[in-house]
Amino acid sequence: MEQVKYLCEHYRFAADQRLKVFNFFVVLTMFVEGGIFTAVEKNFHPLILALLGGFVMILVTVFWLMDVRSRELLRLAVPALQNLEQQYPEEARIFSNDAIRRGEIARYTFAYRVLLVGQLIFGFGVAAYGLYHWYITP
Repeated sequence: MEQVKYLCEHYRFAADQRLKVFNFFVVLTMFVEGGIFTAVEKNFHPLILALLGGFVMILVTVFWLMDVRSRELLRLAVPALQNLEQQYPEEARIFSNDAIRRGEIARYTFAYRVLLVGQLIFGFGVAAYGLYHWYITP
């Protein structure tokens, strides 16, 4: 039973960390994007927009790397949990059943990637807009 507890705690911790990172990313990007919209509204220097857009792209990269690591930590426990759950009835084998039945779209990973790609495109667009207007503004 010690092994089951160890594996479950590891999985729970890694899953909880992944969700916390996701939530922090959402909150942090909301603040940065609020700054971007304020900079546009108040006609700040275009270089400020370029820097803010670049910052969004850096945030996306850092949080993507953190998510990759979180997924790796989660995957470490799955084979052992699948092995342990073989002693349970078929309907109680959560990890084994998920491996068979899961779709590719209805997953946290897909949703997270969509958000990251959207933010990366937004950050790139803001940075490009800022740089373009910085170069053409006398």
